[in-house]
Amino acid sequence: MEFPRSASLAARLEILDECGSTNTELVGRASSSYGDEWPDFSVLATLNQTQGRGRLGRVWIAPPGRAIAISVLLRPRLPAGEPLGLENYGWIPLIAGVAMTNAVSTLLPDHSVTLKWPNDVQVDGRKVSGLLAELLPSQDAVVMGAGLNLSFEQGELPTPTSTSLTLNGLAIAGPELADVALAGFLAELRPLYTEFLRLGADPEASGIAEAVADVCSTVGQQVKVQLPGGDVLVGTATDIDRTGRLVVTRSTDGRVLAVAAGDVTHLRYE
Repeated sequence: MEFPRSASLAARLEILDECGSTNTELVGRASSSYGDEWPDFSVLATLNQTQGRGRLGRVWIAPPGRAIAISVLLRPRLPAGEPLGLENYGWIPLIAGVAMTNAVSTLLPDHSVTLKWPNDVQVDGRKVSGLLAELLPSQDAVVMGAGLNLSFEQGELPTPTSTSLTLNGLAIAGPELADVALAGFLAELRPLYTEFLRLGADPEASGIAEAVADVCSTVGQQVKVQLPGGDVLVGTATDIDRTGRLVVTRSTDGRVLAVAAGDVTHLRYE
């Protein structure tokens, strides 16, 4: 399968006919003895992912051809060549979220496209894309995964609050839509990622903090956050801090907490 638009934007692009999980596959390839064959901004993708994973271990499966699973290998280095500090990795999923939000917004200009912290892109409040970052065992690189619903029909949607590009009026479909969508994502991701690193991972100076604030629909909302350990936090999302964590003021006692990872529900959607 040829993806000419996307191939011109990736350091290396491989499209698989079928894959269990593109994230798992790319982590394995990048961590192997031939990992140097997979440079920064290498991409693995498929239109038939059979064992996809979401946040908190959820299974992510789509009928063949209805969604694209994307994994981008990022080997972030600062201007002097030193690896990005782990404390700054929290911004990478948000950078990818901004990139996907902008790409979808370009395809669907008549709709409201927003980012629900940290990893869901929504069209008019319905999820069209989810993102999941996985650190390599070497802890000096990350695989940034994204699933994008291309052409689900109404009866095929995985949840009542999901949607797809074609359900929102996009006329193209099939491999052409997949290539256009992937190329749009990569074209948005590269300059955001590059600028973040060029300016020493400073979210303000690089404009990343502002870019996230512009598209994030979570700040200012009443939220319920399911934390990785199973605890639930309910409160008001008030900010995103300098490491990309969501700042929540807890409803029960007014305590301010910073959340690095969790599954967020905007309570107005319950």
